[in-house]
Amino acid sequence: MTEGTLVAWKKKKGDQVSAGEVLAEIETDKATMEWESPEDGTLTEIYIQEGGKVNVGDRIAFIGGEDEEAPKEEEKEKEKEEKEEKPKAKEEEKKEEKPKKAEQPKEETPTTEEKEEKKAARPKAEKKAEAEKPSPKIEKVEEARVKASPVARRVAAELGVDLSSVNGTGPEGRITETDVRAAAKSKPAPPATQVPAAVKAGESARIQLSGMRKIIAQRLVESLGPVPHFYLNIDIDAAPLMEAREELKSAGEGADTAKITVNDFVLKAAVQAAVKVPRVNASFDGDALVQYADIDLGIAVAIEDGLLTPVIRAAQNKSLREISELAKDLAHRARNKRMKPEEFQGGTFTVSNLGGMGIDSFSAIINPPQGFILAVGRITKVPAVDDGDQIIVGHRMSLTMSCDHRVIDGALGAEYLKELRHLLENPALLLV
Repeated sequence: MTEGTLVAWKKKKGDQVSAGEVLAEIETDKATMEWESPEDGTLTEIYIQEGGKVNVGDRIAFIGGEDEEAPKEEEKEKEKEEKEEKPKAKEEEKKEEKPKKAEQPKEETPTTEEKEEKKAARPKAEKKAEAEKPSPKIEKVEEARVKASPVARRVAAELGVDLSSVNGTGPEGRITETDVRAAAKSKPAPPATQVPAAVKAGESARIQLSGMRKIIAQRLVESLGPVPHFYLNIDIDAAPLMEAREELKSAGEGADTAKITVNDFVLKAAVQAAVKVPRVNASFDGDALVQYADIDLGIAVAIEDGLLTPVIRAAQNKSLREISELAKDLAHRARNKRMKPEEFQGGTFTVSNLGGMGIDSFSAIINPPQGFILAVGRITKVPAVDDGDQIIVGHRMSLTMSCDHRVIDGALGAEYLKELRHLLENPALLLV
């Protein structure tokens, strides 16, 4: 992350705030995060308004103590200039002593002038502050007009709803997603002009990349170029897996086990196989291989603008039901961009499943620095030969393991897939 968008302020200028209290929501390329106050005090100044871009390290607000005012902009700039000039002057002094003596008067003169300028700037800044006193009223009107949740803003943009015309039913009149959808229904259907002309059939267009698409493009180039991929594929007998799923489903809709899916079995098996073959749970690091103690399982989740890989930490210590619950929760929050950065960073390997979208098999690209990624296809009906040499209707699932050859050799990858096949064709082992 290098920049974000300040979506909403939860506090306004002049409010008292406490350490840990949510002050604002900032939307990054992957999630909308809450920014908390680092200390107690008064929100004296707001530098970035709602909808503004924020780079990492930028000031967005000033929290002062009792009777403490925000620093004047002119003084800040001059302090920075002085700090930058001092190291340069020291370097010049070290290089040559004679030029140093000649340059000293030149360096002293601006310093004294700067001091005089600072004194002169203070009354000017005070006058500016007095002139700006009515501005808080304007800010309050703008804040009231745009007080809406991030989801409500996105839905409003999609449906072409003007937020200023929507009455909020949330806390303090905050506009919610429900308010926006209700307003959209009460209005006539949005005109055709709401759809960008660039997407009309038969026309070409240059579509600007979103922040997420930029990151995806960057990561894929970093992976497929430098990382030497090779691929191993197996087809497993998925009939036992489907039978186990049906048995759990027969427990009733209210039972927790009824919510366990085939994909949950695959996730659990991928983790257990890595426990049995720990050398695959590793990454390449320059002149060494890093083998991880914990299995931090990444789950590829398709969202509207790209892809996220939320992570289940220490998955080897979690049961099938726990993995199922965590996977659903993370996927839901990923699609709504309500995740913290630490929840989608640092997995040791990833599972990507396109079976639900009708894909028979595919090869996925490794998410560096992970050692491999497992691609899961759909379960298909095929002719199969049973133990009595009779042709029956069989159920097969395709699994493709994309490996970083610097970390995993063919034999090691084959060993992992052999263990994975054994677990998926004997799903009772995953219930222990």
